[in-house]
Amino acid sequence: MDERTAPGEGRSGISLSTVVRFVDIAVDALAGAREEVDALNVYPVPDGDTGTNMYLTVVAARDAIRAALSQDGPGGPGDPGDAPLAALARGALLGARGNSGVILSEMLGAAARRIGASRPEERNAVVMAEALQQASAASYAAVGEPVEGTMLTVMRAAAEAGTAAAGAPDARSSDVLTAAAAAAREALGHTPEQLDVLAQAGVVDAGGRGLSVILDAAETVLTGRRPMPVTAPLGSHLIPVPHVEPSGDDPVADGPAYEVMYLLDTDEEHAPRLRERLGELGDSVVVVGRDGLWNVHVHTDDVGAAIEAGLEAGRPHRIRVTHFADQIARQSAAGHQECGHAAAPAQDQQVEEVAPPALAGRRIVAVAAGPGLAELFEEAGAEVVLGGPGRRPSTGELLEAITACGAREVVVLPNDEPTIRAALAAASTAEADHGASGLRVAVIPTHTQVQGLAAVAVHEPGRAFDQDVTEMTATARHVRHGAVTIAAKQAMTMAGPCEPGDALGVIAGDFAVVGDDLGAVALVVLDRLLAAGGELVTIVSGADSEGLADRATAWVEEFHPHVDVVVYDGGQERYPLLMSVE
Repeated sequence: MDERTAPGEGRSGISLSTVVRFVDIAVDALAGAREEVDALNVYPVPDGDTGTNMYLTVVAARDAIRAALSQDGPGGPGDPGDAPLAALARGALLGARGNSGVILSEMLGAAARRIGASRPEERNAVVMAEALQQASAASYAAVGEPVEGTMLTVMRAAAEAGTAAAGAPDARSSDVLTAAAAAAREALGHTPEQLDVLAQAGVVDAGGRGLSVILDAAETVLTGRRPMPVTAPLGSHLIPVPHVEPSGDDPVADGPAYEVMYLLDTDEEHAPRLRERLGELGDSVVVVGRDGLWNVHVHTDDVGAAIEAGLEAGRPHRIRVTHFADQIARQSAAGHQECGHAAAPAQDQQVEEVAPPALAGRRIVAVAAGPGLAELFEEAGAEVVLGGPGRRPSTGELLEAITACGAREVVVLPNDEPTIRAALAAASTAEADHGASGLRVAVIPTHTQVQGLAAVAVHEPGRAFDQDVTEMTATARHVRHGAVTIAAKQAMTMAGPCEPGDALGVIAGDFAVVGDDLGAVALVVLDRLLAAGGELVTIVSGADSEGLADRATAWVEEFHPHVDVVVYDGGQERYPLLMSVE
């Protein structure tokens, strides 16, 4: 319950809906500020991606908590307690990108854990202040060598101001966040006084600016006040800082050449030694995580040694290596193209042109909810990302699939309503990062696996991109779709109340049939789908279909003999049958 409307004002009641509103507003705010924050990025490496990395990290957190809450429907497991907050923390950890994103994921995780552990007798203001303090402490602990004048400094200032505000007997969490956001803005303005590289470039710290945007979003949730929108020209920060001409030195010549990131499966006892070892190999070391999963980040010249350090500590996976010089060159070239002119090197300098990777052709990226469905999409030539209820892919996973396929034109089929948001974020980020290479990405809003199958069936690479997307979209939209599942808890549906174990029929995304026999409910769903006619019925059997597909096929052949039936073994969980009519 939101503290502004709850009885017993001032007691612990930071609701999940408040947290979800926060991540929604934070995502929108970072989307608007992303280019500005990217342009401020000069420390620790001027690779121009801090805003994008922070945006993707919060998007991943948002997707994770929404996915956890969506499992709470009549057909879901009904996660109790603070499971959605744990999902938010894990989502941020898995989706974190770059130095700033990994640090931010630790801040979000620490704050979420404190909110989840709150007790009824605690005041909201105290809970919020301690959440900020724990976020600050966790971020400092995660960094190998903390540097002042960065987002760490901004977070500490926000936490100290929030704690001071919480000391008032009648303080509310909105007072805490208002004080914290104001302190963050003030601390941000002082970052050039703490880091010479910022003063030389005439900017504030990019990570600190991104964090200020996030804290402003948190204040907005509880007060309704919105900060000044980011409408200034690209690169400005709305905070006056004396401009000093940069020295002109190579921005990466004095630092490590590579950024290495990976997820690591290991125990907590190995994290300190890994952090120490990576500190010997490079800088900007961040190791964050818990419960056996860690996100590791380092800037280094020895990529192999950084990965070997992970192998010594546990099992590294999702390894990502970025060469800073290549990244900076691509972004510089893209910036000049947007301005309508080519870069002109100084006469006394030799500049090696770094061409972006060549992209060609068209590929489909499809989210598959089961092994059989994955095979179907792969046979159609799609790049498959595993997903479905309970394991929906993050924005980062979708982004990786889009960029790794090497195509100039990419069509994304989310095949699940909650995944559409992540797909749209991944698509916009991919185009922003690789626009200089001519990459185009289209997301077809397929809400179900059967819609995705229908769309991929009419895909034609020989058509113009826009025409192909239009045909696939129209086909998916005209598919009438349904499914059957088992209720996990007591709930009220469009078809009336249901109890745990009841058979539920889903039509167009709504629970429309309640019964006690899964097969009988499946036939009711089919009958309603065919009420408006149709030429083809597609049936996808799940992991626990128990002959339902045969029963449904026999019914269609008996009562609709002129309708063709195609049956696939999808292997999806939670939904024994998926059905569609075209």
